[in-house]
Amino acid sequence: MTDTARTLLRPSGEDRAADDASALPLTSEAEPLVKESAPVPLPDAIPLEPGRALVLSDFQAPRTGAVDSVLRWAYRIGVPGSVLSAPLRKPLAPRLLGTVASPLQGERVAGMALRAGQFLVHGLKAPIDKVDFASSAPLTPPFLRAVHGFTWLRDLAACAPREECKGVGEVLLKKWLAANPEPAKGAAWTVEHAGLRLLAWLVHAPLILSGEAKLRGKALEAMETTARWLDRQVARAEDRLGQVAGWSAVVAAGLLLPDGRPRRLYGEAGLLRALGELVSDDGGVLSRSPLAQIEAIGLLVDLKACYAAVDRDPPAALDTMIALLVPPLLTLRMGDRGLGSWQGSGATSAGQLDAVIAASGVRARPGKDMRHWGYQRVDAGKSVLVMDAAPPPRARHARFGCASTLAFELSHGEQRIIVNCGGSELAGGQTPVRIEQGLRGTAAHSTLVLDDANSTAILIKGQIGKGVEEVDIARSTVKQRGRDATRLEAVHNGYAARHGLMHRRILLLSADGEELRGEDLLEPSGRKGQRGKIGFAIRFHLGHGIEAGLSEDRRGAGLALPDGSYWQFRLGGDSGEATIGLEDSLWVDGHGRPRATRQLVVEGLTVRSGGRFPWLLRRMG
Repeated sequence: MTDTARTLLRPSGEDRAADDASALPLTSEAEPLVKESAPVPLPDAIPLEPGRALVLSDFQAPRTGAVDSVLRWAYRIGVPGSVLSAPLRKPLAPRLLGTVASPLQGERVAGMALRAGQFLVHGLKAPIDKVDFASSAPLTPPFLRAVHGFTWLRDLAACAPREECKGVGEVLLKKWLAANPEPAKGAAWTVEHAGLRLLAWLVHAPLILSGEAKLRGKALEAMETTARWLDRQVARAEDRLGQVAGWSAVVAAGLLLPDGRPRRLYGEAGLLRALGELVSDDGGVLSRSPLAQIEAIGLLVDLKACYAAVDRDPPAALDTMIALLVPPLLTLRMGDRGLGSWQGSGATSAGQLDAVIAASGVRARPGKDMRHWGYQRVDAGKSVLVMDAAPPPRARHARFGCASTLAFELSHGEQRIIVNCGGSELAGGQTPVRIEQGLRGTAAHSTLVLDDANSTAILIKGQIGKGVEEVDIARSTVKQRGRDATRLEAVHNGYAARHGLMHRRILLLSADGEELRGEDLLEPSGRKGQRGKIGFAIRFHLGHGIEAGLSEDRRGAGLALPDGSYWQFRLGGDSGEATIGLEDSLWVDGHGRPRATRQLVVEGLTVRSGGRFPWLLRRMG
């Protein structure tokens, strides 16, 4: 790093004073965005209820003839498919009716690790010989998903021609079947894992059915056994995404296994109902997780490939749903084309995201105002701003629910400047499981924390408790220096019950994307504020590789970015006695690797009757 950059990072004396005076005078640059001290109602605000889910009316059971309706009803009440398909002949032996060619690509590196005798899950390697394949084995969640969901089959298929890697698939299948001879309790027999496993077996069958006849017979019998188990258990999935995984596998089995017409009809009706309950009106899954959004797209892409394998057209609703799911996912794409870190996800890489979008066949632009999914996106110049403007998901939808309301992420070009820690869903790989709950807390996000408490309670096993129930959001375009700038204003009630205060945040991004004005306000939730003072902290987690230094008055900071640019952060003159601190942080990348970073922390005490804290982040060179 150059001496000039070090001077910019830690200005002092006359140089610092000159910088402050010429570049960022507090009286004009960081003035409050709200002029009155009384709470200001949001114009045209739409209150968002927790995890709001507006069921799509067109995702209902397909309209078919009387014969199909009778077959679906009879199969649902337990009449075997072979009896319904051909009552006068004996059931056909299990076999596959087609070979599936899925457009989804796996990770070649993970596939090569399998050929070398190791599972590679979120950056952590585990020797295959030391992995316990039993359903009750105490594996971390990512390894449970890989081992019992057979998600590694896609990676194996991507690493080499079939002849070179089918032996690995057969060895792993043999180990799993030996440890799980029949349906039982445990991680192997959750609806989601069973659905993922069966779908993977059917889609990547050449990797596990090309060897010895004895193993092939066991594998085909396991497919039929799993399909029958899912027929009975799929409605008991823990959430809607788990149901979609289960129903997708049921439909795929109905397409690719003999005597499958009644099962397919039954599965299609269940799948379409589950899809209608999976998303809000704008296409975002109710868990609000980008990884869950990717999984939903992947399931439907694989299922469409199963239809193509038997030369059958899928229900039109599948294409409709895929087209709905892609734009919300692109809403969270940052300047480096990877995803932001929201609701437990890591910063999924551009390559992974591009592969999913290409496989979907959908060409779309990012959604800007995804009110029902809960994210707001602003594009300005080379900058991208994304804000969480909704309550966390409802408890029944939460997978790795995070108390991230009113947090934001900012990138300029390919450089992420303000981020969230993210990665709780990837914990169990390189990211330790013991910090999973911490990664879901409010302090792990770039927003205000009051009294060291989460805005929504964080519970174990990905669940969340009481906290934010309502968010009002207003989006508008204002004139700034003769050009249009985008203003976001939102308020949540997560601290109202405990501390009698509402958190309001205003973000104003300039048209060229090189200046972000912000203001965080604490406002009394009732007519009369409480007495006394309370501690607060406004956290700004910095992107990986950013070097930061504080000014002598601890009301400003310089940021030297890896791309060579320099940004300055300043508190406004209305921020009372608040000061800026510099603390350690971490950021989990898309491969599940925790990266050491830093964070700016604006902290102090404020009266319980409310307070305001304007700030400014601007590019200086």
